[in-house]
Amino acid sequence: MSKFKYSKFIGVTLLLPLFSSAQALGGTTSFFEQSLDLIQRILIPIVFTLALLYFFWGVVKYIKSEGDGKAEGRQIMIWGVVALFVMSSIWALVSFISNETGLADYAFPGNEILIPGIRQSL
Repeated sequence: MSKFKYSKFIGVTLLLPLFSSAQALGGTTSFFEQSLDLIQRILIPIVFTLALLYFFWGVVKYIKSEGDGKAEGRQIMIWGVVALFVMSSIWALVSFISNETGLADYAFPGNEILIPGIRQSL
């Protein structure tokens, strides 16, 4: 029961700035825009990096060990690849849906993701 009270206290503490700036919708909208920007620019790349590091940890474990360690390293590599595939698939699906419905321009005006490519000169 104490864990529930503790998590409720943390939740209320984290949401307090939202309630205190709720006198106008501008503050709430700004809070949500900043939260989405934090997720898009910081949290998602960190999670992708952690999944990639988990995969490479499996590679190192597979190379360094023998016997049961190889099987464990192989499992870590498989789950690392699965995690990367699922995350990139979900991110691609969200991007596709937001671009096709026009929500990308509405939700993040001026935020363009630049994809590297080869420029051809005429």
